[in-house]
Amino acid sequence: MSEIDSSTTDKQKITHDEGRRKMLLGMGAVAAAAYAGAASAAMPGHDHSKHAAQLPDVLDATNDCLDTGQRCIAHCLVSFQEGDVELAKCAAKVHEMRAICDAFSYLLASNSDYVKEYAGVCATACKDCEKECLKHKEHIECKACADACAELIDQIKLRIS
Repeated sequence: MSEIDSSTTDKQKITHDEGRRKMLLGMGAVAAAAYAGAASAAMPGHDHSKHAAQLPDVLDATNDCLDTGQRCIAHCLVSFQEGDVELAKCAAKVHEMRAICDAFSYLLASNSDYVKEYAGVCATACKDCEKECLKHKEHIECKACADACAELIDQIKLRIS
């Protein structure tokens, strides 16, 4: 094949690839528009404001507990690796609290009918976790976890009880 034929073939391939890419992008846009149109047509007057968490302050406090609890457990694990098991009970209480707060976070985010009943369980777990973490308040992570638990308990009392 001559250089001219090779150059023409390369140009045709590039043009073909560009055309195929544009066609696929166009098909994606058409599909997205069709889906959006069908979804809105299927639910006339649908109120999307109900999709947001109805107790955002409690949800934020719960998620803060989950985050600080994870950091506390990570700190405890480092202590364990260094041979210090003094934080074992703390890690156990934080682990329990995180399991309960994880479920509570989901219930809050989905505006579950069980939020009020589960709030008591969550508050109890947070009280126990706070009490244990405060025994180790000289550790930044334990103190932060205790503070987050106290804040969640306050939010539950303020907004749910």
